Amino acid sequence: MNIGAVSEKSGLPAKTIRYYEDIGLIRPDRRENGYRDYSMEDVHRLRFLQRSRSLGFSVEECRQLLSLYGDRGRESMEVKAIASGKLQEIERKITELQGLRDTLKHLVANCHGDSRPECPIIDGLSGETSVH
Repeated sequence: MNIGAVSEKSGLPAKTIRYYEDIGLIRPDRRENGYRDYSMEDVHRLRFLQRSRSLGFSVEECRQLLSLYGDRGRESMEVKAIASGKLQEIERKITELQGLRDTLKHLVANCHGDSRPECPIIDGLSGETSVH
């Protein structure tokens, strides 16, 4: 099938599909005229990539996961290790974002937001006062 049909079936734009091909995540066959000829297996791999990317896996992590996806002799502990690593990374980012939120909340709460030039937000961002 052509890239338009694969795009529709996978939910990915043609540009993304071409990119995944360029970096070797998928390898469609080529017809005699040079056009790409995608299979349903390519569609399944693209859907797998889309779901993996939406969960925050990097391209390299997706490469590993795709390799395991295609390996019927895989050990689930390998897959779990990759997913556990991603979960720890997400937890760390959540903690970091909560800290950023708390700091910004503190700065906003301490700014009068009036016509005076004194502004704890500017002072905090410039390093003139401690930022929480």
